[in-house]
Amino acid sequence: QVQLVESGGGLVQAGGSLRLSCVASGSIRSINAMGWYRQAPGKQRELVAQVNSGGNPVYADSVKGRFTFARDNAKNTGYLQMNSLKPEDTAVYYCNAVVRVTTGATLNPWGQGTQVTVSS
Repeated sequence: QVQLVESGGGLVQAGGSLRLSCVASGSIRSINAMGWYRQAPGKQRELVAQVNSGGNPVYADSVKGRFTFARDNAKNTGYLQMNSLKPEDTAVYYCNAVVRVTTGATLNPWGQGTQVTVSS
């Protein structure tokens, strides 16, 4: 069993910054990939940023140059630094991971989400 817990969301003015964290816990052998997604009201969930083990992050065009995704493998934690925030970044942000557990199985858990609201 693996759990992902996000934190760091909140209310910020346009142009401001927030840093989201995603901590994975449980019977983890390795985290093969981790990603951040977001879902705005009335819209489908979309990929924001993703990084595979040992790879470079991939970003949605809408956040390139403003968001930075970093992983701390020793802490099983991912961070999403969000700068120059815009009202259209308002959404619930979810963490997702591809996790190899100690039994050898591969799981794909989601976090509970954290709300990010950007006021104009």
